[in-house]
Amino acid sequence: MATIVRAINRTRDTVLCERLEQALTSRQRSRGLLGRRSLEPGAGMLFAAGRLTPFLWMHMLFMRFPIDIVFLNRDGKVLKIDHRLRPWRFSSLVFGASHALELAAGSAERSQTQPGDRIILETV
Repeated sequence: MATIVRAINRTRDTVLCERLEQALTSRQRSRGLLGRRSLEPGAGMLFAAGRLTPFLWMHMLFMRFPIDIVFLNRDGKVLKIDHRLRPWRFSSLVFGASHALELAAGSAERSQTQPGDRIILETV
C-alpha cells in the first residue's frame, strides 16, 4: 500500500492537501496523474526532484484537467505556485525546488497558500 502524506501550511495554519500520493519510482513519476479523468478535492501527488537537479518543472501533456502545482525548496518554503495550469501546458521552471505538489485546481487559493509560506509534509 502506498504511503499517504498530508501537506500542512504552517504559516497560515491551513491544510494544503489532505491526501498526497507519493511518486517514488521513475515509473510513478513519469505516469504522474496521466490517465485520470479528474482529481478529487483534497487529493494530489507529491514529486521529488533528483538529488543533483538544480530545478524542477512539470508538464501537462495528455492531461485532461487543470491542476495547481506548488513548488517547495528543501526546507518546505513555497517558491512558486502555478494556479490552474491547463492541459497541454508546461509549468514554470523553478530553480531551487526540491518538491512539486500537484493538487486539485484551486487548492492553493482555498488554503490561502502563497510564495514564502512554510509547508510541512506529514505521514497520515
